[in-house]
Amino acid sequence: MEVPPVTAAGHVVVVPYPSRGHINPMMNLSKLLVSKNRDILVTFVVTEQWLGVLSSEPRPRNIQVCSISNLMSPEMAPMDFLDMVEAVMTKMEAPFERLLDRLEPPPTIIIYDNFLFWVLSVGNRRNIPVASFWTTSTLCFWVQQHYHLLEKGDFLENGEELVDCIPGIHPIRVAEIPFLDGSWQSQKIIQWVKKASHWVPKAQYLLFYSIYELEAEVIDILKNKFSLPIYAIVPTMDYFSHEGNSLNSRINNRNYLHWLDCQPSKSVLYISHGSCCSVSSAQIEEIAAALCDSGIRFLWIAREEASRLKEICGDVGLVLAWCDQLRVLLHPAIGGFWTHCGWNSTMEGVFAGVPFLTFPITMDQALNSKIIVEDWKVGWRVKKDAEVDTLVRKDEIAEIVTKFMDLESDLGRNLRKKAKELQQIFHLAIANHGSNETNINAFVNEIIEVSCIKG
Repeated sequence: MEVPPVTAAGHVVVVPYPSRGHINPMMNLSKLLVSKNRDILVTFVVTEQWLGVLSSEPRPRNIQVCSISNLMSPEMAPMDFLDMVEAVMTKMEAPFERLLDRLEPPPTIIIYDNFLFWVLSVGNRRNIPVASFWTTSTLCFWVQQHYHLLEKGDFLENGEELVDCIPGIHPIRVAEIPFLDGSWQSQKIIQWVKKASHWVPKAQYLLFYSIYELEAEVIDILKNKFSLPIYAIVPTMDYFSHEGNSLNSRINNRNYLHWLDCQPSKSVLYISHGSCCSVSSAQIEEIAAALCDSGIRFLWIAREEASRLKEICGDVGLVLAWCDQLRVLLHPAIGGFWTHCGWNSTMEGVFAGVPFLTFPITMDQALNSKIIVEDWKVGWRVKKDAEVDTLVRKDEIAEIVTKFMDLESDLGRNLRKKAKELQQIFHLAIANHGSNETNINAFVNEIIEVSCIKG
């Protein structure tokens, strides 16, 4: 492919963990970097199965997507989660090194997903500066750094037990700590997490996917812990979208936007469980029945369940397999966001200034729910934990969503007021001279300086 000329601004290699929730923020970070300096070249490295997906998505000319071999052969059965993690951690390093040998000009800096510690090993061997990028909350990073202490606690049998060991942070329930359920699968994941944690101090930079003002206490603690430069940068929005470019071009079917245009202000509950999380059929039916009973307006992104749910829900709401989430959240008809609490979705909801109903499913999502409800106070829980077999019944759901969407109640008004206050903090941070802009500009200057030294 044609590669744009690169000046002293440098060549940045970006390596995400190969899943949508990690690829999205790292691609948006790449777009943000080149928007700050058009002379930066980014090589975005994915496995072959992601190459076709990303090739069809719009991006600036100086971001090139390159692939390394798939982690499994076509004749193999699909990997389960643990097999996929094992393959990522053990099979990607060698083809990644071969790719680095082919890149022209040579890389001047590597940005890697914090979980992929082997990238840091490659960079150190080749004397290439490396930045570690953490793709969820900074609080979750703190937990990762302290699994060796948390595992020794005598509270692990009780999910409601409080862990109060983070200065400046509300106590965390054991059930909200990812992978601390004692299962052999979680124990295996924690071993990889510990290894990644061990490598972090060997990086040259540490990037957090957050706004400093939203997680100031934890970020300050970590700045005292690590001697390397730390930057809180939130690239969750497609910055080119808000200039009126790529967002509109991705919308092939605007029927749902027309439907939203016809709804009263703040009257619609937007529901999404993310791009890869699964909710049981029994739970889906409880949610659908609750929505029908409540009579509230809703827009539900249900992926493969969309056709079945259209029949169940009838004309009460709109059920789709896909939408442009940020565009929907920014629509004035949206009055709330029912979310699985993935960090990308959480940041988009804060940016849009909507209150949350939290429904965590797995991984870090219960911890993110805790942040939304207890620390930021901009949401209510529908589901407390990330246990897959927890079933929330329709009567309970109907009561919650009815109260949540009542714009005239004191509870509803206070919740929306808090959400708008948090949105203002976010927008000030990404504005000129805000903390986010200051941090991204400082990191771009680091890239340029490294490039000049290597040049």
